[in-house]
Amino acid sequence: MTSLGLYSLGALALLSSAGWMAAQEPVAPPSTAAPAVGSQTPAQAPVDKRIFGVLPNYRTANETAVYMPITTKRKFIIASKDSFDYPLIFVAAGVAGVGQLNNSNPSFGQGAAGYARRLGTSYADQVIGNMMTEGFFPMMLHEDPRYFRRGHGSTWSRAWYAATRVFVTRTDSGGRRFNFSEVVGNSTAAAIANAYEPDGRNVVDNVQKVSMQIGIDAFSQVLKEFWPDIKGKFSNHRRPDPAAAP
Repeated sequence: MTSLGLYSLGALALLSSAGWMAAQEPVAPPSTAAPAVGSQTPAQAPVDKRIFGVLPNYRTANETAVYMPITTKRKFIIASKDSFDYPLIFVAAGVAGVGQLNNSNPSFGQGAAGYARRLGTSYADQVIGNMMTEGFFPMMLHEDPRYFRRGHGSTWSRAWYAATRVFVTRTDSGGRRFNFSEVVGNSTAAAIANAYEPDGRNVVDNVQKVSMQIGIDAFSQVLKEFWPDIKGKFSNHRRPDPAAAP
């Protein structure tokens, strides 16, 4: 097994164990106390649909809000927006670039033609993976594909929470369990990819594909967790100082 494969499997095992432990943690019920007039906690802040004004953020919800399940139609709307929004091409371009450097799928060749093939297959991987993990499997397994932002606690605890939510999900009834949609959905997408990717159809290569996609999803959720904080810092820097006004 390659070093990348060992690393991917190790990361997958670490995150999986974290997710299982997090699933067993008691969850405090949402507070029913009314907030002070004019106040708004970070977890209650409205969700920004674009990160850095570009990256889609359609499936983020607030963890402390009263849980409301979403319909099957809404699950597929979220999956479609994540799959066909134009910024996805940048993610696919990055993955294709890594594939170009590693010469994955050698039959694609190198140069512009090889990169174009890798870009096309990488984009297909992202679309199929999103539709499986956010649409089809959440529909069949009655799981909620949204990321529930915590918005409070230490930086490390929030980062750990966000990264491990790829292994812990909510069900349509509001409970929590292992995120079968994420793991089985990405595994299904990797199996489908074997039909249009001529090389790398063995078990190790497929585990690497699944691990990479789950890693991308985990990083995405960490970004979603901290985006309001980042945006707030940018806003504070841009806001003029009233004391400096003439």
